[in-house]
Amino acid sequence: MFRFFIDTQTPPKLAKYLKNKGYDSIHAMNYKENGHLMKDKEIIAIAISEDRIIITKDSDFLDNFYLNGSPPKIIHLRIGNVTNNELLELFETNFENLTTLLLDGCNLITFDKEKLVGY
Repeated sequence: MFRFFIDTQTPPKLAKYLKNKGYDSIHAMNYKENGHLMKDKEIIAIAISEDRIIITKDSDFLDNFYLNGSPPKIIHLRIGNVTNNELLELFETNFENLTTLLLDGCNLITFDKEKLVGY
């Protein structure tokens, strides 16, 4: 089963959505005191130690992946500013493809409004 870490600039509703689908999912704000101020290195360390996939809009995680590879696995959202409902709709529409890419062993998935690309 996939375990997710939802980064700060992504809404907590995404963690709830994933939990409702049966996945272990935690948002940075709920992780510990001042979770919204966590440094990228802390998030990466947690994701590695807890075998979590980071879902983020932050390109720093993408840069880290290109420099250091995986782990952790990254789902990089390139969707711009959308409402929470639009974000959840994008996940619902693409969820089967997303899980297929993860099951196929992709360590990086870029997710935009038009497509998912796995690496």
